[in-house]
Amino acid sequence: MKKVITGNHAVSYGAMLARAQVIAAYPITPQTTIVEHLADFTADGQLDARFINVESEHSAMAASVGASAAGARAFTASSSHGLALMHEMLHVAAGSRLPIVMANVNRALGTNWNLWADQTDSLSQRDTGWLQFYCESNQEALDTVIQAYRVSEQVLVPSMICLDAFFISHTAEIVDIPDKALVDSYLPECNLVYRLDPANPCTLYGVTSAEFYYEFRYKLHKAMEDAIRVAREADDEFREMFGRSYGLVEQYRMEDAELVLVTSGTAASTSRLVIDELRERGERVGMLRIRMFRPFPAEEIRNALRGAQRVAVMDRNMSPGQGGIMAQELRSALCNTPDRPPVYGFVVGLGGRDITTDVVHRVIEEALATDIPEDIIWMGVKV
Repeated sequence: MKKVITGNHAVSYGAMLARAQVIAAYPITPQTTIVEHLADFTADGQLDARFINVESEHSAMAASVGASAAGARAFTASSSHGLALMHEMLHVAAGSRLPIVMANVNRALGTNWNLWADQTDSLSQRDTGWLQFYCESNQEALDTVIQAYRVSEQVLVPSMICLDAFFISHTAEIVDIPDKALVDSYLPECNLVYRLDPANPCTLYGVTSAEFYYEFRYKLHKAMEDAIRVAREADDEFREMFGRSYGLVEQYRMEDAELVLVTSGTAASTSRLVIDELRERGERVGMLRIRMFRPFPAEEIRNALRGAQRVAVMDRNMSPGQGGIMAQELRSALCNTPDRPPVYGFVVGLGGRDITTDVVHRVIEEALATDIPEDIIWMGVKV
């Protein structure tokens, strides 16, 4: 079935098709319509779930932790300061190895207050132990929710699905909504071995001494590493069953690229137009879209960039005092690579400012014109 729906509603359909059993809901712009739509699905019987209205985002994640600990498939959604308020519980969910799936609509953090797209909110949670996927389209948002449950329930690590505020969340486009029976065959029922059960009383996630805590963190890290393989297999099987796949990273016209533009989220759509235009002029440029950010698919990225002479990263985020977060990660992944290319870190589009084709052209021109890149390049700042 094809429908014209917003990105937020695509996420709601993804959670419904994944048969989420507990939905913890607290509103925050621009995420609110995700849980509103799930409330409708629950009320009209399309989704057999317990819908919990909570008093804060911290409580939304706490409720999700409790539901998942009891063996239920849990879902929630948030954005910006709501995600920041969850920070403590994000660590609890990951450390407890609970396969919760959450959608985060990327919105700028205050102050100054801003409702529009900026990926700093989710990227600032990169050390909490959650898988992170960054979507480009409404279709990808729906599909990634389903894939995320498949991956999380295999490796026992929670997943965060990230989508740009308003560019995806409130923009409507045609989305193919898969048949429920087909999704059921792709995503089995949630069956957690370790869970709270009155018939088998136990204590989970208790206080751990130094004698054992170290090993728990080691195992969480190894599970994150294993998630790269599991996510790749889940995406491959999704392609076989549904005819669509996305990869951990996406390579676009990379076959002989001397300069590679690295993007994520909706900026990739605009970047393709520029890459096509430059290719028609005979310029050897390509694009690499990072879809999975945690765990960071360093090996795939290194392989993709082999042979590139320059790499320009467009970050719709910023770590004050350091620069773009994805540029940092990319430099780290390439640091031990022989003949590594210079990495140009551009900060663009903060607070929802448009990343137009002109901006992308200027990024590429700057990277080609400068031999020694600055640590951070502010593109279009008005000072």
